[in-house]
Amino acid sequence: MTDTTGEKEVRPMGTAVLLAATIATGLMAGLFYAFACAVMPGLGRADDRTFVEAMRRINAAILNGWFAAAFAGALLLGVAAAALHLGRAGRPVLPWIAAGVLLYVVVLVVTAAVSVPLNDRLAAAAGSGPADARAHFEAVWVRWNTVRAVLTTAAFGCLGWALVLQGRPGP
Repeated sequence: MTDTTGEKEVRPMGTAVLLAATIATGLMAGLFYAFACAVMPGLGRADDRTFVEAMRRINAAILNGWFAAAFAGALLLGVAAAALHLGRAGRPVLPWIAAGVLLYVVVLVVTAAVSVPLNDRLAAAAGSGPADARAHFEAVWVRWNTVRAVLTTAAFGCLGWALVLQGRPGP
């Protein structure tokens, strides 16, 4: 389909992919938010051994297909949505999609640079006592998870706003 200027319009596929990217990003924002608001404060009240064992089990359990689909899907679908909105008709929403993708990329960098190494160190800290393992993990992990929660929520908001703008009639 073309608009009155001869430019390609954003097809329903572009909207569907943007919606899927928004949902995947929202799922990730919810996950990080749940850890920030409930999981870590709850575990923070546990003794050292319980805390370390629970985090080790959570870190092992989260590596599953459902998590992977949302974790990777948020980026891949966001990039695909941006690509599908490159024409003139997609210009009003493209900056919001790009901002959402960029924010999510920062989340991936934080995850790779901070969270995963901390999780790996916690898993390998079998020789040290639980108090020592926790002391080298908890405060830093919680701080950076809060950063991830804020960034993914902002990314979700950007993609949601892109959907709102896309639904509005053009000039």
